[in-house]
Amino acid sequence: MLIDSHVNLHAHQFDEDRAAVIERAWAAGIGLMVNISDKISGFAAVRAVADHPDIWCTVGTHPHEAKENPDLTPQDVMALAADPRVVGIGETGLDFHYDLSPRDIQAKVFRAHVAAARETGLPLIVHTREADEVMGAILEEEFARGPFKMLMHCYTSGAELARRAAALGAWFSVSGIATFKAAQDVRDVIADMPADRIIVETDCPYLAPVPHRGRRNEPAYLPAVLAKLAEIRGWSLDEAEQKTEDAFFALFDRIPRP
Repeated sequence: MLIDSHVNLHAHQFDEDRAAVIERAWAAGIGLMVNISDKISGFAAVRAVADHPDIWCTVGTHPHEAKENPDLTPQDVMALAADPRVVGIGETGLDFHYDLSPRDIQAKVFRAHVAAARETGLPLIVHTREADEVMGAILEEEFARGPFKMLMHCYTSGAELARRAAALGAWFSVSGIATFKAAQDVRDVIADMPADRIIVETDCPYLAPVPHRGRRNEPAYLPAVLAKLAEIRGWSLDEAEQKTEDAFFALFDRIPRP
């Protein structure tokens, strides 16, 4: 089946037609989706989307929103992660491009999420932008304290961080950015990712793939991402679908496999 591992269906961009967007996803062959938390204060809206039996969710705070909960503890995250519809921790991480939260607060809040992922056994959904060296150091330091599963979501960072994360057993997700004309550096990294640890996502409503670029993204556009991944890796579409499905269930192991 096709699985969209990263959607933001609670976002205001879907307020007028959320049900129709979900219906189009099913019609396009999307069998499962994971709705991603961007801030603890908005978790109720994230969770509401996961009332659908084929939509799951995560809990966490995006680095842009880290300033909202500068004293967030692992226990705060774990309390919400006890919900049986929660299948991951995040998205969380470091974003030094926009710096919408102070960098020290981003790092502190990120480490709280890591601890929650380690304790619960749920995968950590990592956002990283223009923070390769710091991110690599934190991941290695935290992993040395005790292993945890991690997903480098919508990976567009450098080859060196990809190698460091892969050495820790990380999974990687490929988004519509892989289809962008100017993203050859991203495609080069995708070509070297561990073949059994690649999954796909839309990150909707953002990053619509070619030929939908410029529109609001939605899960029904995921086949374009899968096709580009297959092209980059030299896989058939059937191989790409099977490999990404297997990798998804290996990572999100709280979700029963149909």
